[in-house]
Amino acid sequence: MKVRELMTRETVSCGLETSLAAAAQLMQQSGCGFLPVTGEGGNVIGAITDRDICVALGTRDQKASEVLVRDIVLPKDRTYAKLYTCTPDNKIHCVLETMREAKIRRLPVVNAEGELQGIVSIDDLVQRACEHAGKEGISCAEIVESYKVICRSTVKRPVAA
Repeated sequence: MKVRELMTRETVSCGLETSLAAAAQLMQQSGCGFLPVTGEGGNVIGAITDRDICVALGTRDQKASEVLVRDIVLPKDRTYAKLYTCTPDNKIHCVLETMREAKIRRLPVVNAEGELQGIVSIDDLVQRACEHAGKEGISCAEIVESYKVICRSTVKRPVAA
């Protein structure tokens, strides 16, 4: 099974100069928590999540309208954004592996030129897992196990006494 069969094609994106207030508004209007970030040429160069926005604003003494997506996606210690993508022709097995390894829930889907084609999310896979179970070796169990790995926190939490 390929990404093109499950991806969400209608997507919203933002640019590096978008404020966090505007990005949050785009997310709210679109009912999503993830925006691909596109550069001047229209290629996907990063991504920002609702969690990224919350953490950024919770650790700064600035208004959301004063902080740019650039400040989050391209922190001062890096010259490029850490970005994982896939193509419409990638197999779902490859996408699940990337999501598990990177512990991420969503991937921008790009064409050979890097232009945004859509988004594939673990939610897309979970919602349609049983419908497509068994096709090309995809199983509900594999998708559920991937979801568990992605959700497993890397932060150690204190154990209640």
